Formats: sequence, C-alpha cells, structure tokens
Amino acid sequence: MKVLHVITSLQTGGAEKLMVDMLPRFRDNGLEVELCLFNGAKTPFYVQLEKSGVRIHDFGNGSVYNPLHIIRLANLVRKGHYDIVHTHNTSPQLFAALASVLCSVVLCTTEHNTSNRRRGWKWYAPIDSWMYSKYRHIICISEGTEKNLVESVKGISGKTSVIFNGVDLSKFECVGGDTCMKPSDKESISIIQVAGFRYQKDQDTVIRALQYLPRNYNLYLVGDGARREELESLVSVLNLQRQVHFLGARTDVPSLLQKSDVVVVSSHWEGFGLAAVEGMAAGKPVFASDIVGLREVVGGAGILFGHGNERDLAEKVEYIMSNMSYYRKIAEKCRQRAKGFDISKTVAGYIRTYQDLLQ
Repeated sequence: MKVLHVITSLQTGGAEKLMVDMLPRFRDNGLEVELCLFNGAKTPFYVQLEKSGVRIHDFGNGSVYNPLHIIRLANLVRKGHYDIVHTHNTSPQLFAALASVLCSVVLCTTEHNTSNRRRGWKWYAPIDSWMYSKYRHIICISEGTEKNLVESVKGISGKTSVIFNGVDLSKFECVGGDTCMKPSDKESISIIQVAGFRYQKDQDTVIRALQYLPRNYNLYLVGDGARREELESLVSVLNLQRQVHFLGARTDVPSLLQKSDVVVVSSHWEGFGLAAVEGMAAGKPVFASDIVGLREVVGGAGILFGHGNERDLAEKVEYIMSNMSYYRKIAEKCRQRAKGFDISKTVAGYIRTYQDLLQ
C-alpha cells in the first residue's frame, strides 16, 4: 500500500507533529509512505522527519495557497501511483479535491479542528460541501471535531470516524518516576506552553496571567509564527520582559516539559490538544482552556480554566503550587490519562481505515 500525506508545512503544530511521529511508524508496519509539503521551509520537524528516511516532496517556500500547487499535486499523484492521498489542513484539503478532477485517486483527510474561519463564511458553504464530497473518508481527531463537522457540512454523515491523536509516551515519560510529579525545588516557578504563534492559540491569556502571580513565576513559550511580534509587544506593554521567555521552535520539547512545573494549553479553539497529552505524559499538571476538544482530553484529569480568563488561570496555578498534595494528585491523574493516547493506537486506527478504503 502506497500513501501520500499532504500538509501545508512542518511548522510547530499538532498536525505537523503527528506527521513526524506517525509516518515512520507506517513504514515500520509495511506501508510505503511519502509526504508532500506546500511550504518546504527546513524547520526542526522537517529535519527530524527527513533523518528518519521518509521521502519528502516540497513545493518551495512560497504561499501555501498558490493555485499552481493544484497542478503540481496532480502531477505528483500521477507519477507516484499512490493508492491513497491523505490530506491535512485547509489548502491541501481543497487543492487535493481539485487535483482529483485531473487524476483519479482515493482521497482521505483528517479534520484537526472543531472550527475554522471559513465556516463563518456563508458564501463558502457550497465550496466546502463540494470539497468534502470528493473524499472517501474523513478522520476526526475527537468527538467534538466530528460533531461540529457533521453539523456544519451537509452530506458527509456516514463518511466520518473518530481516531484520537496520540504521542510517543516513551519520549515524554520522565525516567525519574514519582520524583517527576512534584514541583522543582527552585525558587523560580516555571510555566510552559508549546504552540505555534497563530490566532487559534491563545498565548495572550497566559502572558496576562503573570500580572496576577508573584514575580518568581516565569513563562516559557515554545514555538514561532506570525503573531510573535504581537506577543512580544504585549509582554513589553505589561513590563514582563524578565518573566516571559520566547524559546522558538525546539526539538527538545520532552526535556523542556519535564523541567517545567506546570503545562498550560491556552487556545481559542482546538480539535484535540496534542500538547496537552504531551504535558500529561511528562507527569505534569496540565491547565487547559475550557473549550470543546481540550475539554475531552483534559477534563477530569488536569485543570480547566475559563476561556480567555487570565485571573482564573492565575488563581488555579497559584493554588496548585501552594498545595503539594493536590499537585501530586493532579500530576498522577494526568499521567494516567495520557496512557490512553499512545501513538501506536492512532497508527493502528489509520491503517485499518486505509485497508477498509481499498477493499
């Protein structure tokens, strides 16, 4: 079986991390897999996947919405003789649907979010419906994602399934065991958020929360993107330059999580919340925005705070850092929850879907 995955780029993000973790495992399970990027910037994820031996096709470093990508993708599919083309993110979803008019191929896609900007455009609804009609199957990364998609797009009922995202738990589990599930003994308390700097993610709320915490609290932001300057400006306006640290895109996220005291996943919308699972797997208390997607993953294990409510977040972080028994209890609940999201389960679910599509 030969499968081509298509995604916008390998910048910091949950869908991108999924490519890095899953594609080598598909190959280990006997599949021939390749990846197509609309933007081939040599990010840490790109280098990591390239080193694993997965073949990568990229269309340069231009706009991911360049209409020429439709022709490029159609030509790649013709030459590659793929059994399945599997897309991720908006432009690959649309452009692969258009390319399928030029070349016959089985299309599958993964829906990574509960919402997106185009669902607010009523004029775009017919285009969305046509696009999804070209897909044989749609994998949703959470029940909330599936529910919102089926309610938003006509004619796709019966074409969807839920396969939860997963992580390589062995990379995030702390070798120190129980000693990892307690705050560091440092005078400085560290909060970390791992997310791309784009509007979907809400680093703003975490930054503003520092106003209501003692000065020994430090925030480490891992990632990069279009909103970096805007976030740096917010830090400057609030005079938090000594407490907020921009670490950029990193490949040592497991180590950074293990060295942190608490993990925050603050978002405006989220299909699943892979970063939340990574934080839980590291044995850390995870604080997440109380929104669909994150609520499914974190609720009942970690701690939910009001969407965009920096005071609520600050109060809950300060409480857990002053109550060690509560800290350990939440950390252990998070660690146990993470065990249900092993990447091997995700890979097995995808392979079963591919087999069903080709029957």
